[in-house]
Amino acid sequence: MNDRLPHEKGFHISWDQIHRDSRALAWRLDGHGPDDGNWRAVVAITRGGMAPAMIVARELDIRTIDTISIKSYDYQKQADTKVLKMPEASLMGDGTGILVVDDLVDTGKTLDVVRGMYPKAHFATVYAKPKGRPMVDTFITEVSQDTWIFFPWDMALQYVEPYRGHD
Repeated sequence: MNDRLPHEKGFHISWDQIHRDSRALAWRLDGHGPDDGNWRAVVAITRGGMAPAMIVARELDIRTIDTISIKSYDYQKQADTKVLKMPEASLMGDGTGILVVDDLVDTGKTLDVVRGMYPKAHFATVYAKPKGRPMVDTFITEVSQDTWIFFPWDMALQYVEPYRGHD
């Protein structure tokens, strides 16, 4: 029997790893925008999508960047999805030419809300879980549904007990 809590099946991401994976996402997206391969803008889903979106925008030389703020978690538990801030309507239109970036698609609820608002946007995440995969157009790494991803912006360096405890 497994006595670990669901969030203890962790996948720890370092700053170096998120940078490498976000660059890989940019390379995968390069030349695939609807305007001769270019994208009009990057929209980061905050907060998790901000670091990957910054890296993707830098790599693809996209200068127009905005955010959409969606709250879907409360203390590592999924909650009702709520839009807190939207990008400018004049930028977004129906989403054509817009690259929407997030760190992770889990169940797809967040992307479903955003896709409903901007149906022609391209949705890209660095990491994807099986339930959310149908909502994302491009991603880099798939992890199991029961894996909790620990992002570097959520972590601090500290001592951790060995998995099997003390000698």
